[in-house]
Amino acid sequence: AGHAATGGYAGGMWGFFFCDGPVTCFSDAEKADAAKFGRWHRAMLERGVYLAPSTFEAGFMSLAHTDEDIDRTIEIAKEVLATL
Repeated sequence: AGHAATGGYAGGMWGFFFCDGPVTCFSDAEKADAAKFGRWHRAMLERGVYLAPSTFEAGFMSLAHTDEDIDRTIEIAKEVLATL
């Protein structure tokens, strides 16, 4: 959708930032577009996807998440990114 974004993961923990990467420290993370993240988060929430509410927090995957959950979340994320 044409947005600068970078992210990473460790095991089932993940996160991302709306900025060019990589983000390797807090000062890098502070350069991310927190307002855009807030708009993205709100739109995801309105569509039933509950994520960490700050770009400085991590998301978590678990065995409770099905392939269908993941696929649906990705589709909703694409839909939301197209509106930002």
